Amino acid sequence: MGRTSYGQPELKARKKRTIAAAVCIFVLMPATIAASTIFFGGAKYMITSLLLIIYTMVPFFMIFEKRKPKAREVVLIAMMTAITVVIHIFFHMTIPIPIGTALVIISGVSLGPEAGFMVGALARFVCNFFQGQTPNTPWQMFCWGLLGFLAGLAFNKVTVKNRYESLGDEGKAAAVKALEEKKSRNFKVVMGPVMCVFAGVILAYVTYVFVPGEDTTFWGWRVYAFGGAGLIAGALLQRKRLPADGLTLALFTLLTTVIIYGGIMNMAAMFTASAIPGNDISFNTLRLLYISGLPYDLYHGGTAALCIFVIGGPMIEKLERIKIKYGIYR
Repeated sequence: MGRTSYGQPELKARKKRTIAAAVCIFVLMPATIAASTIFFGGAKYMITSLLLIIYTMVPFFMIFEKRKPKAREVVLIAMMTAITVVIHIFFHMTIPIPIGTALVIISGVSLGPEAGFMVGALARFVCNFFQGQTPNTPWQMFCWGLLGFLAGLAFNKVTVKNRYESLGDEGKAAAVKALEEKKSRNFKVVMGPVMCVFAGVILAYVTYVFVPGEDTTFWGWRVYAFGGAGLIAGALLQRKRLPADGLTLALFTLLTTVIIYGGIMNMAAMFTASAIPGNDISFNTLRLLYISGLPYDLYHGGTAALCIFVIGGPMIEKLERIKIKYGIYR
């Protein structure tokens, strides 16, 4: 039986959405946050947060270009946002486990990069109504949304739904069965990215040994900078779609949370604190923040990775079943 594939118009639309999302995420949002911090010292963080929400809506609603959105599609996004908010706040008040980070990444894997970014940004905005709105809110929205967006790009290339449609009516049973066939401990496919990050950290240590500069410890900005470079190199080497199995999801969550989320939020701490007299913006200040922030970032990334290792597979499977059953994002 022949296999069908996406037509050229749909492929062009997907590419157009990805470009629009990338522009909003990597250009408009950083520029808006930077302008708010520089000109208002973070005092207008609620206005900045609302602008970020508007930016997240642009690429998401491009999904419905040339067709009417179905209520079931919007409800699924609202459901994942609400689940992320409720569970994250519950654990925040009981056991300090950042499970919200894992749920944002799960949303990106299952629903795509645009929806993943929207769930992350909206969930963080709503969570802070209970945990407290601060000048860090726009930065947190950006970081959570970015994790969902990157997860969608890394994992959501070919979904079970696509295999289901390509097989036709006779392949429905096979498509459902494919949901249950998970390689839960496959390390080979992530060895490239992991080794690149490991090599980056080793290179960081070598530079510290031979060119320490003013650094008094290796654990600081070098881990974020060289680790981030290794993560990018690993993503370029791993051109194939990453499988959504337990180990791959856990490693992806650990690396992106520590390097990307932690790296950005430590920088945010420097900019927001600069509004207080006596605190300046300098590389030395950033160095100290990276050193003091690394233990928490490792805890954040490690616990989020553990959460996604435990619940990631079952939740992604349920979401894929919902997408197949109700014909979402066809």
